[in-house]
Amino acid sequence: MVQLKQCGLFLLGILVVIDVSLGDQYYGQEGDDGGGNDDAGGDDDAADDDYDAARAAYDGDDYIKYWTEYAVLAKKCITYNNVDMIVYSMYEQAYQHCIDKPVGTYMTPVPTFVGAYVDQLDANAADNGVDDYISPYSTFINCYPYETNGGVYYAQLGCTDGDSQSLAVGLFTDNTCETPDKDATGDDDLNFDVSALQLPFKECKSCVNFVDKNEDDVDDQYFENKMTSAPLCSTIWANKSVCNGKCKRLGFDSADGWNKSDHVLLVVLGAFSAVMLALILKKRQKMSNKDALIEEAALGAIGLQQTHIIGIFVLLLLVVGTFALLGLKAITWTMLLTITAAVFGYLLKLTIDSGGAPVGPDGQLIEREDSSDSEDDDEDDEDEKGEYRSPDVPQIT
Repeated sequence: MVQLKQCGLFLLGILVVIDVSLGDQYYGQEGDDGGGNDDAGGDDDAADDDYDAARAAYDGDDYIKYWTEYAVLAKKCITYNNVDMIVYSMYEQAYQHCIDKPVGTYMTPVPTFVGAYVDQLDANAADNGVDDYISPYSTFINCYPYETNGGVYYAQLGCTDGDSQSLAVGLFTDNTCETPDKDATGDDDLNFDVSALQLPFKECKSCVNFVDKNEDDVDDQYFENKMTSAPLCSTIWANKSVCNGKCKRLGFDSADGWNKSDHVLLVVLGAFSAVMLALILKKRQKMSNKDALIEEAALGAIGLQQTHIIGIFVLLLLVVGTFALLGLKAITWTMLLTITAAVFGYLLKLTIDSGGAPVGPDGQLIEREDSSDSEDDDEDDEDEKGEYRSPDVPQIT
């Protein structure tokens, strides 16, 4: 009995010591919070800094923590080294709607891009208080078995054959979806309705989509998580490959920007126009006063002056330059070729006028009169010398 009592007292002493220690720790932390929770907050900040540093070291120098100001623009779906890729550009000023200079142009495999896009749609749906965004064919985003009458094949979402602006589910013979099963026409697409999985090509999408929320319905970390957790942008950014060389040749068409061929053609067309303008100025300096007055009268008939023509020409050049900077190639080429044709037509007119017959005051052409044969004979007769005879003078008596 004595030993049991001693053991009981010993255990009771241990419990008292533990209770006092816990109490000291609790009140010590409470004192830190009352006197300033700087130590605890500093530890949290230090932990966040360590996480950010570790994440930056993992992702590289291009690690992005806050996605609030970023936007992405999906350009085209291409097949690069037998892998279907989404070519896209990333922009760091979303408010400019993807018309400024991008951070870069990259490519990401279709399953990775579309999977991230579906995750983004899920997050947007959750913010709006609706069910998750589910597509009936989302299973085929990644390589998945598909049974047909001819046996078991594999299907995966990829680029549509012959269309770089849409996606389709393709059929493959291997479980890695690397060998397409093409028909006689070279088509391997299945007739699946994947409209719910189609990407918004050529549309600028912000990486972060805020929804109006009551502050009582969200916690303090809601907005922080929204700014740092962007399913689409963060995923494709972490799995990006720089688009250059072959990718740019496959991933861009005439509407995607000014390529090297465009630059060469612009230089040639600009040099041709400059030469024509120089010739026009030279011919106008040699223009007679009468022709200049006729031209001014023609302009005055439609209510224009020469200064107006110069102003309109300069304004058109500014408009063409603006469209070119905006990447509107179709209207840029149309206006540029129209201006060049007009300048060429005016130069042709000046050339014809300077080399034609003179024009009289009444606007009629002045024809040169050719000498006749009879006039030539008269001139020949005048040149001949005859014998001179004095006239007979009557005598006056």
